[in-house]
Amino acid sequence: MGRAGFTMLTVDVDEIQVHYPGMLEVMKDLQGMGESNCAWNRKSMLHRDTILAAAAIYQEMYGHEDGSVPATFEILYMIGWKPHESQAKPARRGSGSASFGELGKLSPPTPADRSKEGQ
Repeated sequence: MGRAGFTMLTVDVDEIQVHYPGMLEVMKDLQGMGESNCAWNRKSMLHRDTILAAAAIYQEMYGHEDGSVPATFEILYMIGWKPHESQAKPARRGSGSASFGELGKLSPPTPADRSKEGQ
């Protein structure tokens, strides 16, 4: 994105776990999302025995007692801005009031803190 001329690049990731009745339902959803083998010279289909063996192995390794299986999806968000003179500029290094190491120790603002911000 940077080579394409975008600035202030940001990448964020969400991880979502979905529980399916079985691996065949996972595969159907993956295919519906376009997450299948897009190789030009691929074989057109998996053999039924291969699919059933994979489903049994997946169930054994990751399945729950109720028969469901989890599938974890990572969703990537990539954001970039077209350069413009009105674009916000990063603050100078060291100008922050808290370090990244302290962020986990900060408490959320109280209503009193918020009312001070409006003054």
